[in-house]
Amino acid sequence: MKVLIVGSGGREHAFVEQLRRDAPDAALYAAPGNPGMVPAATRVPIKSGDVDGLAEFAHAERMDLTIVGPEAPLADGIADRFESLGLPVFGPKAAGARLEASKAFAKALMRERGVPTADYEIFDDASAALDYVSVHTEPLVVKASGLAAGKGAVVCETRGQARAAIRAMMIEAKFGSAGAEVVVEEFMHGIEISVFFLADGTNAVPLTTSRDYKRAGEGDVGLNTGGMGAYAPASPADPAFLERIRVEIAQPVLDAMAALGSPYRGFLYVGVMLTETGPRVVEFNCRLGDPETQVVLPMTQSNLLEPMLRVARGESLAGWEPVTRAGAALVTVMASAGYPETSDQGRLITLPEFDPEEVQVFHAGTASSDGGIHTAGGRVLGVTGFGTTLDEAARRSRDAAHRIEFEGAHFRTDIGWHELAPERLSAAEAELIATGGVFNA
Repeated sequence: MKVLIVGSGGREHAFVEQLRRDAPDAALYAAPGNPGMVPAATRVPIKSGDVDGLAEFAHAERMDLTIVGPEAPLADGIADRFESLGLPVFGPKAAGARLEASKAFAKALMRERGVPTADYEIFDDASAALDYVSVHTEPLVVKASGLAAGKGAVVCETRGQARAAIRAMMIEAKFGSAGAEVVVEEFMHGIEISVFFLADGTNAVPLTTSRDYKRAGEGDVGLNTGGMGAYAPASPADPAFLERIRVEIAQPVLDAMAALGSPYRGFLYVGVMLTETGPRVVEFNCRLGDPETQVVLPMTQSNLLEPMLRVARGESLAGWEPVTRAGAALVTVMASAGYPETSDQGRLITLPEFDPEEVQVFHAGTASSDGGIHTAGGRVLGVTGFGTTLDEAARRSRDAAHRIEFEGAHFRTDIGWHELAPERLSAAEAELIATGGVFNA
């Protein structure tokens, strides 16, 4: 069996490690990959955005499966291209990837299908958007409709901040064409959680829950990032909660996409806000989130290669149910100096050996040279700790991060605080985590 993983970050490194467990005899390839994947996978010097180059390689090498990690190639139609060549690929076609690539499309679909989400309006004219926020209740959220590397959603405490966000997106083109259209939403009060589904076009099967941390600084302050850490499972993780998310959110979305003639096959990420009126959708992603992947995959005891092959071949997931391993996992993201505004590159990394039963290090922004491994991006490493309890997983993750050295390294030491430091939660927030939001009659 030959498997190609498209991408170069921590998410894709986690895929490599998962597949190495699932199919130890398989030949794994990563395009373009990163140094941490070697020798488990052979790196291929093709960028993840080079759809034609990837298709030519997969066809020439007769890949049995290609797994696409990042959202951009999915939005650009890599799954369409592979399927046209008869190449099994795991990931939605471009029509399905619109759930992430166009927040306006996703919001309209949710409104049509009655999927709970924040109230919103969509604008392609900056003047109209500015006029609207001038009378909107504070706080509010401004989102670039297109792909913005996970940084296109801005929580605005005041109307002035919202106006500044609109100007940055629509007039100054901070996110390029992704910000030409914006979604202005009500601010949802609650607690956020991530739920990933495997989808075959008809059925949606959930993996375990996780919670990630986007803010750069301790105590959830500072600029938004691509993610500074995550843990799994995240409460609530009981079958009743997952079934509710499947029935009220994932299944209506799959039904809607099928009705549009675009069956959704691949990973579906649902960002859920637990609110006093029940779970509501924050956003969809057409792939696994990062760094959540670095805790969700290690916590998935089941073989994932077999169901991904089923989906890639157009087969059904009916009857498949994943098993989550006991205990907990927590990942601490180590970032380079200046992140998230800039990234300091070329700093030599000193990486000790760790017991893989206790700690696993996933490479994200790294590169290799004759001198060793060095930094090559903003988020450099994901340090995942495992334990029988979340507290043990957190301790192992943070202790390992302190032992890893590179100039300018910084990371948060409070990942997982929602459950490790519950005294920081209000009574209402604690109730939301305990119940998953109010279950409507």
